[in-house]
Amino acid sequence: MKRPYQVGTYALSWQSAIFKMAVALVGISVAFALVFSSLARADDGKLKVVATTGMIADAARQIGGERVVVKALMGPGVDPHAYRQTRTDIVALAKADLVLWHGLYLEAQMEDFLVALGKRHRTVAVAEALPKDLRISHADYADKYDPHVWMDPQRWAKVIRAVSDALSSVKPDAKATFDANAARHLEDVAKLAAYAEKSLATVPAKSRVLLTAHDAFNYFGEAYQFEVLGIQGISTESEAGLNRIRELVDVLVTRNISAVFIESSVSDRNIKALIEGAAAEGHTVTIGGELFSDAMGRDGTYEGTYLGMIDHNVTVVTRALGGSAPERGMTGKLAVSS
Repeated sequence: MKRPYQVGTYALSWQSAIFKMAVALVGISVAFALVFSSLARADDGKLKVVATTGMIADAARQIGGERVVVKALMGPGVDPHAYRQTRTDIVALAKADLVLWHGLYLEAQMEDFLVALGKRHRTVAVAEALPKDLRISHADYADKYDPHVWMDPQRWAKVIRAVSDALSSVKPDAKATFDANAARHLEDVAKLAAYAEKSLATVPAKSRVLLTAHDAFNYFGEAYQFEVLGIQGISTESEAGLNRIRELVDVLVTRNISAVFIESSVSDRNIKALIEGAAAEGHTVTIGGELFSDAMGRDGTYEGTYLGMIDHNVTVVTRALGGSAPERGMTGKLAVSS
């Protein structure tokens, strides 16, 4: 049966015919055997971690501190639903002491690769630590779940604990350090959740409609009592047909919704089509702001951390939909939009 969000098999190239054959699913174990035999690990005492997404990488850095070196495969603006591993990624994964990936079919194009890697290497799908009763299911996929759990800080806290456990399992002598760092980070995440609840509660009830490019905000909506509408489905790989655009234009017009949101990792083409369709019906809709959905902000910025990512989203949504939140966010660190 075809997996949700997966629209094709991945194809990888290598510099030799051996590797081209090896990285195929049928021979992936051979590929890793070759990589492991040809790469020497540097031993500086730090745990070498590779994470698929920026959100997981941030958790690993916050918890690991000076005891880890963390590489994220997917940077700002990268769509994890469509991402395929590169030759450079394969090398990084093979050299890592620990690979942290999300799971729940977020990395749809990489999943077979990551599962095969896990048969001979230490890998953990950290989001799958979230209990099933806290996951949001999807009507189109039996027994499958929405992967965007980071949109609710309280749920994401459980994933953070899974990251801490994974680090400790590989480097048990640093467990006390990891536990202490995780506790501090979780305190910050709890403050973020409280800020989100307080700010979003100021949005008038009739305005609590969040319309974005794809269904990445269902956990956000459930946590803060917002109706969430996406032009595309849970995956950016799903197609948005003309009927869906027309349907949402009718929703904008009949319910007098005046703001929609674009996403940093998804094309704004469909959002612009939606705005133009509403304008043709005599209804003005503006872009309420750009939200971080499947990736965080630029590296080295506050928005390039998990706290900054969610702080930004909460603040932008609150202010755009008529609520009250400080322009610079929870702690005054957000960049001011020009």
